[in-house]
Amino acid sequence: MNYDIKFNDTIRRQILRQLRLLESASSVEKDDDAILRKASKIKLLGAIGAASGLPAMPQVKELADAKLLAGCDPSVLSQGMFTPLRSAEGRLLLAVANPWDYRADEFSNAHFADHEIFKVVTLASEISATIERSTQSSGPSRAELEALEVDGGGNDVRDFDVTRIHNEPISQLVASMVSDAIKRHASDIHIKTEKSQFFYSFRVDGDLGPKIEIPMKLKDRLDAFLLNLMRLAPEDRSKRPGMSGRFTASYYGRSVGIRFERHRSYRGYHITMRLLDKTHLEPRLGMGTLAFDELTLFELEKALAVPSGIIVMSGPTGSGKSTTLNAMLRELNRPEDNILTLENPVEDEIPGVTHCDLRDSSEFKPMISSFMRSDPDVIFIGEVRDRESAELAIEAAITGHKVLTTIHTPRASQIIERFQQLGIERWKIAQTLKAACAQRLVKLLCQNCRVPCDGVGEREMRLFNLDTEWAGRKLYAHRKEGCDECGGRGYLGRAALLEILPITPRTGDALAKGDLTPYELELAIRKETSLPSLRDNGLRMLAEGKTDLDALRRVLDLTYLE
Repeated sequence: MNYDIKFNDTIRRQILRQLRLLESASSVEKDDDAILRKASKIKLLGAIGAASGLPAMPQVKELADAKLLAGCDPSVLSQGMFTPLRSAEGRLLLAVANPWDYRADEFSNAHFADHEIFKVVTLASEISATIERSTQSSGPSRAELEALEVDGGGNDVRDFDVTRIHNEPISQLVASMVSDAIKRHASDIHIKTEKSQFFYSFRVDGDLGPKIEIPMKLKDRLDAFLLNLMRLAPEDRSKRPGMSGRFTASYYGRSVGIRFERHRSYRGYHITMRLLDKTHLEPRLGMGTLAFDELTLFELEKALAVPSGIIVMSGPTGSGKSTTLNAMLRELNRPEDNILTLENPVEDEIPGVTHCDLRDSSEFKPMISSFMRSDPDVIFIGEVRDRESAELAIEAAITGHKVLTTIHTPRASQIIERFQQLGIERWKIAQTLKAACAQRLVKLLCQNCRVPCDGVGEREMRLFNLDTEWAGRKLYAHRKEGCDECGGRGYLGRAALLEILPITPRTGDALAKGDLTPYELELAIRKETSLPSLRDNGLRMLAEGKTDLDALRRVLDLTYLE
């Protein structure tokens, strides 16, 4: 079900009934899974509201009274997925994500017994955002850290709760660092050692933020604490060039996986912690950050409908490839199909899918061999890195399996060249490749503070090969100082740009014969299908006022025409 809350079968049937009433007459022909899979969060929220008899409000955080929430325990609110919004004249406005959960009633009876309660139903993500806005970071002060003894304090951490107050300053430093990162929807935390600075910073929407300094004398203490979280021996840090691990942070009752990577640097070490927090994302094709244009989405659905073959997603690190492929897996996820994934690490668990974690490269071949004997219908391989992984992915597709994977190339057509470079014969690529895709993530303008601008300047038009019509077009740019809504960045969130090259039998025949180069093949497909490229999709978002030229030029090479 495309919602953050799980319901029992009786309630699920009520919600389905309301969804069918909201849908067109054609919904009668669809099965329950298809109805739920295609329903947007807003439509599903409306069905839940209708089934429970409560008003549905998709956005409530702006209504919340900060003083009212300050007196509530955020962990209690998060576990029950509810929050009080306003209290006045003996009345309380209460937002709930699950109208049938008893915990909201218990809370209001205990704390607002003399109030008349008015409930509204909202999204669980909206509840989380409201609670997060009302909480303040409680990290140790600079003075407390400076006063900390270098060789003191315990490091035995079992269940790391980043939202409770820790007595030990190093524990509290890490807790506030991680909770701040989760609250800001950061993708990574970087901890770096330079000649005269020891600091950390957050990567939000693809950009590293300002440096937050830590006293240099705490460098080894912090290092030992983090290694202990992963159950890695601190004494190994000088012996091994790189150390990898993973731990789980508890954030207001929910678990957030954190992938840890540490390597030596000239002045000490560099740590990168990747936050695997999917609660603020909506990994569904055609929805949220994956709202592709209709033609691209249709071709993607056609490729997914092919019973066997390989779909390859390309793009640089951090371009959202795994998120899009996970959305594809959700589309393919059926009770009658056996779906196996091989990832390093597992980032997003999907109910009904068997996820396997690849611990090191030596496990790849035996794991794939085991997969092939496990009666799979769909196989997801995290990444094709070398000849062996490429051969095994192609072999799985040749033997009648549907394979999804990623590879690193700038353009979709270069996927063909990359497989050839890895030693795969062209006829095998032509026989198995069903769709070659390339993706980028572009920053979205904060709609609260974006500023209008009068078209594109003459120099930029020449530099980026833009038609003269862009000179007079009304566009928008980010506000450099930003606002409170976007945290002073001018941007708020990112969206995926996707280009797809469908490989039909006729296209595959031309590819196998070598009649066209991969680039010529790309041009021929675009001419025949009118499918947009990454550049086309980026310029469309620019024209719609969703992004600006500065954000586009960071992720796309706009200096050439395709």
